[in-house]
Amino acid sequence: MVIHYKLFEFAAFAAVSGNSLDTDKEVLLNLKSFLEEQNRVNRGRYTEWNEKSSNPCEWYGILCSNGEARIVGMDLSDSNISGEMFNNFSALTHLQHLDLSTNTLNGVILDDLNRCHNLVYLNLSHNILGGELMLTGLTGLEKLDLSTNRFHGEVKFSFPAICHKLVVANLSMNNFWGSTDYFDGCWNPQYLDLSSNNFSGNIWTGFATLIEFSVAENYFTGSVPASCFMENCTPSSNNLVTLNLWGNNFSGPIPLELGSISTLESLLLGNNRFSILISESLLNLKKLASLDLSNNSFGGKVHEIFGRFTQLKSLTLHGNSYTDGILSSGIHKLTNMSQLDLSYNNFSGELPVEISLMLGLKFLILGYNQFTSDIPSVYGDLSHLQALDLSFNGLSGSISPTFGRSLLWLMLANNSLTGEIPHFSSNEFNGKLPAEMGKLPLIVLNISRNEFSGQILTEIGNIRCLKNLDLSVNNFSGIFLVELGKLHDLSNFNISFNPFLAGIILATGKLSTFGKDSFLGNPLLHNLLFNFDD
Repeated sequence: MVIHYKLFEFAAFAAVSGNSLDTDKEVLLNLKSFLEEQNRVNRGRYTEWNEKSSNPCEWYGILCSNGEARIVGMDLSDSNISGEMFNNFSALTHLQHLDLSTNTLNGVILDDLNRCHNLVYLNLSHNILGGELMLTGLTGLEKLDLSTNRFHGEVKFSFPAICHKLVVANLSMNNFWGSTDYFDGCWNPQYLDLSSNNFSGNIWTGFATLIEFSVAENYFTGSVPASCFMENCTPSSNNLVTLNLWGNNFSGPIPLELGSISTLESLLLGNNRFSILISESLLNLKKLASLDLSNNSFGGKVHEIFGRFTQLKSLTLHGNSYTDGILSSGIHKLTNMSQLDLSYNNFSGELPVEISLMLGLKFLILGYNQFTSDIPSVYGDLSHLQALDLSFNGLSGSISPTFGRSLLWLMLANNSLTGEIPHFSSNEFNGKLPAEMGKLPLIVLNISRNEFSGQILTEIGNIRCLKNLDLSVNNFSGIFLVELGKLHDLSNFNISFNPFLAGIILATGKLSTFGKDSFLGNPLLHNLLFNFDD
């Protein structure tokens, strides 16, 4: 049964305000009671408050000023907190740092938070908070993270009022809409992430101080204004390291002025409608390590310029209409490359054996093309290869027994291959999964019967197309990720026999559709779906 607590139900907690550590302590005890009332089963470590010490400066998640005079910080991230927001944070009159991220807080941000005028850091990310954003009172904020919530409306109700000191602002994965002109009052932003919203109109051009800028997956159209990137002009972008314009409707040429951003390391322009001409000025980007021009309707031969980006580590060209040019472009000679994605194109003929020269490759994605003949045995020489996708081609013959030395993921579906699959589901791999794994368009991820350890990657929860996930018989530890419940396409799931995993699996979401066999052998993992003592 889900219990919804309304504001009047916790109004009994008297508002406490004062100028001493004792009054701060009383606020925390009210907060503890409020959280315990809203979360009667699954609770975080705030339940320990006052058990070991009467001094709140020694309590979990609490930070005090020098001399322990007042409480200045609170970190209750990933604390299994659900329900609505506490209505008396402002009584902590010296509060500067508040982190409530990775919980399931819902409802709206109460006006009480708007009165926390000393806040410098506010992180409410990865909750289910909604409503319009009204935080005009937080004029001292330097870092703000509201990502992965359900906020909506225009940002004009908070910006530019709160951004005079903002250095970091992450509003991604919400439902904000309208113009981005309201960020013009932001004087010193370095990291601005507006991705996965409904912003439209003209792209914001205040790049002067930015290091990372993302407006991916919005509704911007037209050409990218060259004035954003012009050297010796204002605005300029001499600090920019990451520029992410992916997933909009930009058209026209890629601005040649981009080549003047000598600091640029990651350029993501995929899923737009840029013209096929690519300026050689981009070769001036000597630090460029990651380039994404996927889904731009390019065709014919692969651009020759790509083979001249000798420093590249990741090249993503999937979803175009290339028919040829893998070798003539010279991309097989990019020896620094660790990730190459040429999937969803129209390549045909034999798989190029020359790719085996790219000895540093970790991820090779060639699926959904028209390649034919055998899989070259020399691909087995790619000793660092962790993921190989050759699915949906016209390949035939058998699979070389040299495969499987380092592979974590092999996709060969919809070909005409014969013979046995080399034995590599039980390799005794160990260590932590590479974070890059969460960026791949995986359908199947099976790494069972190994010795992987550490926290399960949060990024796995972002692989929306994942249908089969098997992490069983490993040594994963930490708190079970609620993000895995967001994998709505999952049809097979197994987390069995990871004895160090802890936490609670709620009887809601996609994970509630799987049976007992998916959760066996995890004594620290409490599953509200089943009684494993039966």
